[in-house]
Amino acid sequence: MDPLQNYEKMALGIKGVKPKPRGYSKGRLLEVDDYSRDLFLEECGGFLYDLKGCKTLAGTREVLREKAIRLFVANSTEEKKPWDRFFTRRRDSVNAFMSMLSRRAENLAGFSLTQALWDLARELPRKDLQPGFYAEMIHLIWALEDRTADKPLLARKSQAGRYNGREAAIVRSDELDALWMRVEHFMDRYSHGLHREIIAERGVNKERISAELKATDKEWNDWKWQTLNVAKDADALKNLIYLSESEELNIRKARNARLPFGVTPFYLSLMDSIPGSVRDKSLRYQVFPPSRYVNTMADNRNSQETSDFMGEVDTSPIDLVTRRYPGIVILKPYNTCPQICVYCQRNWEIDEVLDPDAMASWEKIEAAVEWIGEHPAVHEILITGGDPMLLDDEVLECLLEMVCSLPSIHRVRIGTRTPVTLPMRFTEKVAAILGRFQNQEREIVLVTHVQHPYELNPAMALAVKRLRVHGISTYNQQVFTFYSSRRFETALLRRLLRRIGIEPYYTFLPKGKSETADYRVPISRLLQEENEEARLLPGLTRTDEAVYNVPRLGKNYLRAKQNRDLLSILPDGSRIYEFHPWEKNIVEQASYVGDTVPILEYLKRLKEERGEACSDYESIWYYF
Repeated sequence: MDPLQNYEKMALGIKGVKPKPRGYSKGRLLEVDDYSRDLFLEECGGFLYDLKGCKTLAGTREVLREKAIRLFVANSTEEKKPWDRFFTRRRDSVNAFMSMLSRRAENLAGFSLTQALWDLARELPRKDLQPGFYAEMIHLIWALEDRTADKPLLARKSQAGRYNGREAAIVRSDELDALWMRVEHFMDRYSHGLHREIIAERGVNKERISAELKATDKEWNDWKWQTLNVAKDADALKNLIYLSESEELNIRKARNARLPFGVTPFYLSLMDSIPGSVRDKSLRYQVFPPSRYVNTMADNRNSQETSDFMGEVDTSPIDLVTRRYPGIVILKPYNTCPQICVYCQRNWEIDEVLDPDAMASWEKIEAAVEWIGEHPAVHEILITGGDPMLLDDEVLECLLEMVCSLPSIHRVRIGTRTPVTLPMRFTEKVAAILGRFQNQEREIVLVTHVQHPYELNPAMALAVKRLRVHGISTYNQQVFTFYSSRRFETALLRRLLRRIGIEPYYTFLPKGKSETADYRVPISRLLQEENEEARLLPGLTRTDEAVYNVPRLGKNYLRAKQNRDLLSILPDGSRIYEFHPWEKNIVEQASYVGDTVPILEYLKRLKEERGEACSDYESIWYYF
């Protein structure tokens, strides 16, 4: 039950239900280096004052609960104006605060927020608490006291309510124009692969790389030639594309550690050849591993976290099959790709790009398909891997014949990144093969992974067009990494994907794998994107789901707050959550506890590495 439903009733038994103390200053926009214990005590000392006289942790917990309820009720009166947009902020903040005060939350998180606040009130030393923790608590207490301040996209209140009829509609329309101009301001900062000048630059890149590889246009447009010329080490890359010293060093270390690596000539042509360019940063980090990734993988490749983070061993009833839901299974017949995404969740299974032994035996494939046929509850198959679109036409057609012969299968999804990395794979012939299995009894769809607007290109658009001619729809699953998480960066991607016929499907929060720490973002940033940036797009453009993939359990839909609970804010500022299983109301299943990257750490990186103004992200603190 939502705690707020009982707050007013609870508040009746609390003496001294008063508005927030007079003289409290409104919160201000702070810089990322401002946060400290001293600033916290300066800003929140009044909130902590009543804790000084507490004798026990249990008593402290009750005082904090009482204070949170009193503040919420006092600051949510009927006299509040209807445009009080901070009501939901107060509501969500008090819910989060109350959740973190419970003893169950403390036990699951392994940290007591109540104890930390009590110690701070008594001025006891807490060397474990870091600026990220103080940043979280300052913003949370500001919200409880109705003192928050931020920088809204449209920096003034709507005036439409002061008018009626057509006059009100005109004022409202003008305000919407101004709001969208602000949106365009953000989107115009980002280059994308459908810009004419970018297309022209990439044409020059293609000619340079083709000349180095002594390739004709016919060979360049042959997907098999592309796979034969995948660059698999730093020496091959240096002849084709500019590499920074750190990129070259990390690639060499990755290869020495036998980590899979490779990039197609086509994908290299999408990268800038100018040293120091920032436009292609997302593309480079997609395939060039950072040092933290290389070092962690080299040291811990056989650990449970790096080897099978999603717990696929526990959800594989037979070789090549993974099943987490009643109606769909994953089938993995081919275990390699033309190039490797650094943060791939199955990188532990891939030994080498284009490994000649990547294809499973037909005996194993037939056994897996037979097993699926013995479970008629399964009506959908996701064929992935690896990338099944690397299979020859005849092999792909044979595989589809096998799975489509099962009477219970009504949909076959093909998971592939080749529209991005190898769009010439989608010849007229292969499009016709896929189309042959598309009919009124069975749907064939493609699920791809376009990561950033800069990855888009005309060859990708042509591949999607060929598929659509045969009735094959294409959907996108984006991983919302640090390198695609700036304001309206992903919104622009969705907008452009629809333009070329790809439908937004899922936006994934990066998993909590230690080796991919450079890619992680806080849950609150994806929630902010979903509720602010994506919400400003037309429905058909924004129609995707923000999800967190929970090990063993599957997708946890972040749109639904009842699917998770905030347990605590750890000393470094990490938020730690309990994610509830999708079948929580159907069968008994264990939950999953995991943390996310500290918001302050994320904002510092945005400022230092991407030149972002952190004030543009100020509301991030209030998405839980």
